[in-house]
Amino acid sequence: MSLATPVPGVLADVLPRSAVRNALLVIGGAVFVGLAAQVAIPLPFTPVPVTGQTFAVLLTAAALGTWRGVASMLLYAAMGLVGVPWFAGGSSAFKEGALVVSFGYVLGFIAAAALVGWLAERGNTRTPLRTAGLMILGNAVIYAIGASWLAVALTVPMAEALSLGVTPFLLGDALKVALAAGLFPLAWRAVERFTKA
Repeated sequence: MSLATPVPGVLADVLPRSAVRNALLVIGGAVFVGLAAQVAIPLPFTPVPVTGQTFAVLLTAAALGTWRGVASMLLYAAMGLVGVPWFAGGSSAFKEGALVVSFGYVLGFIAAAALVGWLAERGNTRTPLRTAGLMILGNAVIYAIGASWLAVALTVPMAEALSLGVTPFLLGDALKVALAAGLFPLAWRAVERFTKA
């Protein structure tokens, strides 16, 4: 009687497991989000810039799973709080405005990583439709927490916070969801070919 090799839940589980590998994946995820945050385009009508962060957060969580995804986002947030200038556009907690306006999005990254990672571990990155669904849910979590923080930080009604911190980003995030929905199933096919070879 032979035992079947368990199917990995997330792409990171394709690699041999070790504590060192997990630590490197967590650090790599945080660095990936920090680098993506440097792609920041300020918009004249909102204090929240267009960045590559949300895309990087969702890709990281979907590839790493729940605990490594959350650990990556906690590391990203903690390092930014102690002064690493890797929040949007090279800001940190000690640079003017970083916490006041957009730190709610960073908190949203942690919650989104938990949800997206959990869904990814259940096989939801293997088809385009399911990948798109988990990315949409992850974005919704980021928007909800980020816009709520923005409303408090700016002392504006929630409707205004949504128009400043959600509406301008919907089209770009829809494109990112479509890209992720294409990338993950392709990555799984490549893994299946490689493991069968």
